[in-house]
Amino acid sequence: MAKLFVVPTPIGNLGDITFRAVEILKAADLILAEDTRTSSVLLNYLSIKKPLLPYHKFNEHGILDHVLQRIEAGNDVALVSDAGTPGISDPGFLLVRECIGRGIDVETLPGATAFVPALINSGFPCDKFCFEGFLPQKKGKQKILQQLSQESRTIIFYESPYRIIKTLEMIRDIFLHNPQISVSREISKKFEETIRGTAEELLAHFSDKPPKGEFVVVVEGNKANKNIKSDFIHDESEIG
Repeated sequence: MAKLFVVPTPIGNLGDITFRAVEILKAADLILAEDTRTSSVLLNYLSIKKPLLPYHKFNEHGILDHVLQRIEAGNDVALVSDAGTPGISDPGFLLVRECIGRGIDVETLPGATAFVPALINSGFPCDKFCFEGFLPQKKGKQKILQQLSQESRTIIFYESPYRIIKTLEMIRDIFLHNPQISVSREISKKFEETIRGTAEELLAHFSDKPPKGEFVVVVEGNKANKNIKSDFIHDESEIG
């Protein structure tokens, strides 16, 4: 039976694509792309010509059966997102779950995802961490931050340039232990940058230099709660 291949793509520098990812993309019968225009840039760079089908959060339910039928008919399908690993704050979970439910093999390649280099580059402990993806834009954000303020592990989440200032202000007001924070942007690109400091220091920085690009925010865990088990756990990972 054919497979679904989950293929990570570079988050910036196209040279970060793996040899195996290139082999899978060349061999696939169909490539599902979050944005076909973005994926076409990568495929042209790799001299790969394959049928592309849009697969994003607005249509993933509507085309799910069609994709599953294609795989069951013998077509190897590769799933890519605009950047990074599908399923990590990008479409992918639904398709993987349904493939597993139907007995279709799923093969996920290791590869790029933005939060790993940002975590390691922060200088904070990375043996245990809490990854939150994108926080809610409005409703529920304050409550989540209040709960995370008690988290002893290193905290990671994504943020847009339009909300980073407000988020830092909320961290300043809610995280009473005044943690160190590391924010990374444009990872692997020409203008890659990591800035470290307290929320107040980062706000002062961005008042002089308006934020640009997508951000990975890494927050030092609450050392006072190091030996207290948190009830607010979405994910826990260990890097060996």
